[in-house]
Amino acid sequence: MIKALFSTDGSKGTIFLRLALGIVIFSHGAQKVLGLFGGPGYEKTMEIFTTKMHFPEYAVILLMITEFVGSLCVIAGLFTRIFALAIGASMAVCAYMNHLQNGFFMNWFGNQKGEGFEFHILVLGIALALVVRGAGAFSIDGKLVKK
Repeated sequence: MIKALFSTDGSKGTIFLRLALGIVIFSHGAQKVLGLFGGPGYEKTMEIFTTKMHFPEYAVILLMITEFVGSLCVIAGLFTRIFALAIGASMAVCAYMNHLQNGFFMNWFGNQKGEGFEFHILVLGIALALVVRGAGAFSIDGKLVKK
């Protein structure tokens, strides 16, 4: 079971999937946790998600761990399948709760009420590819399985 979780095919192309997913999601996690990139930071994120969106506190903490720590792990190729699945799940929930009603396309021209869900489909696709394939070459997961 553990070996299957860390196993990977050693594909060099997977590094690009890990980097793309990790970098994009890290920026969102850094906004929530540290307040970087114009984000609200930990306290305001907790307030928004618990009082306005009615998420339980533990769910918000799991989201922040997934986006902040999980994205760094995905970049490094550590616990890749676990964190890619968690990132995919969080994006699916976000799309369902906040973006489906705005249609498919992002709000490039400012003529919609909000953003569509096309970004979320891309993130979910990348996350699922990593769940299926594993971390690939140059990953800590791959090194753990070889030992």
